[in-house]
Amino acid sequence: MSPLLILMLVGAAAAIAAAVFDVRLPRRGRLAKRARRLAEQASDPKGRAERALRRQARGRFDALVRRLLPRPAALQGRLEATGYPITFTQYGLACGAVLVTTGLMGVLLGAPAFMILLESVGSAVWLPHVGVGFLMARRRARFFKLFPEAIGLIVRGLRAGLPVSETIGVVGRETPDPVGEEFRRIADQVRLGEALEDAMWRTARRLDLPEFNFLVISLSVQRETGGNLAETLENLEQILRRRKQMTLKIKAMASEATWSALIIGALPFIMAALMYMVSADYMKTLFTDPLGHLLLAGALASLTVGGLVMRKMTRFEI
Repeated sequence: MSPLLILMLVGAAAAIAAAVFDVRLPRRGRLAKRARRLAEQASDPKGRAERALRRQARGRFDALVRRLLPRPAALQGRLEATGYPITFTQYGLACGAVLVTTGLMGVLLGAPAFMILLESVGSAVWLPHVGVGFLMARRRARFFKLFPEAIGLIVRGLRAGLPVSETIGVVGRETPDPVGEEFRRIADQVRLGEALEDAMWRTARRLDLPEFNFLVISLSVQRETGGNLAETLENLEQILRRRKQMTLKIKAMASEATWSALIIGALPFIMAALMYMVSADYMKTLFTDPLGHLLLAGALASLTVGGLVMRKMTRFEI
């Protein structure tokens, strides 16, 4: 392998790590880092102008990336739904790093130019999108897990005579993230003068959870027509807790089928890797011969269809 290619591959991997490192920091670590930065700014007033110029430059680069990416508004919503401060610049850097890395891998494997181009562009578009989707799904799962406790806290606050806006602030202070983070954001927006319904609907669009939509609808209807909001939310809390119990039962019952599907889906790739280790020249024919390209395309299409079918069979909606 050429030393230049090795250096480029290592550099691309380092770029990927640099693009996502700040995103993967725990929340407490980010808050501590922010506090240290604010303390340094207070003690060093001479460097404020320089830091302001750097922020302005990053903002211009972020605006440039925003113009280059398709559907920036939808992408902005997806990035916010992850719960991490991912900027357009970081997302664009991740796409570029994946593009370079997969292209170098194709060159090292001796693949033809059109295959390298197809693989690189497809990976650069698909892998960051899948990564953001994974972070969104994980945050939604954590939110759904803690949401019944938040509803119960709202019910107890309403029965104690607190107004709705005050109970939302209490939930933001007392409930762990991500539920507490979202309710704190709502409370801050209300304190800045925004209507409660508008702030909650903005959060509902970002979370895209039917249970949270039901909470917003219940609050809106109660404000317009009146009614026993505490009783309505208590029923919602009981439904959510029963759904949570049923989800755990079904997950335990379907675990065997899920692992079987994962093993079956991974077998072709494991066998291909073993065959490449045993006879690399034999496997390279798939990447250099036109008939091998057709076989690879057919194999990938079959694996994709089979994976989608197995995923549908092992996922249950409650």
